[in-house]
Amino acid sequence: MIEPPLCFANHDSPVGPLLLAGDADTLHFLSFQDGHRAFGPKDGWARIDRAFDAVRKQLDAYFAGQLRVFDLPIRPRGTAFQMRVWHWLATIPFGETCSYGDMARALGCPGASRAVGAANGANPLPIILPCHRVIGASGKLTGFGGGIGRKAFLLLHEGAMPGGGQPRLL
Repeated sequence: MIEPPLCFANHDSPVGPLLLAGDADTLHFLSFQDGHRAFGPKDGWARIDRAFDAVRKQLDAYFAGQLRVFDLPIRPRGTAFQMRVWHWLATIPFGETCSYGDMARALGCPGASRAVGAANGANPLPIILPCHRVIGASGKLTGFGGGIGRKAFLLLHEGAMPGGGQPRLL
């Protein structure tokens, strides 16, 4: 079955412009304008400036401190392991963090913290699937496609970096 091309729109946020892309019913991608995982629209995607109203409203509510859990139709695509990791990301509560090792153990793969990190790095829906809530075992902010500054901003926004700027572990 050939799928129709995706549509996209840009959305301004406190962490910079975001690219939203998907089909008429679901969000497939959210990308920052810069950072090592940033990307722009692909050939054939249609720009529809008024697309993704529900996504925009929920992102705005999240940044206004009025939303803690996203409830959106999403369609990330990846390997079976990536899908498990991304599903688990959605269970990390707002304002809390866990380490890559904690996540690997929770997934039943205690030696797979690097694989968990790689799957987090391939997350096509940052913020929505909150990979920013996953940190190094030492509490250090590591690995975020939008850059460590954005990761710190998101954790501070959620109250997960109280006091000396160190994130709170689960």
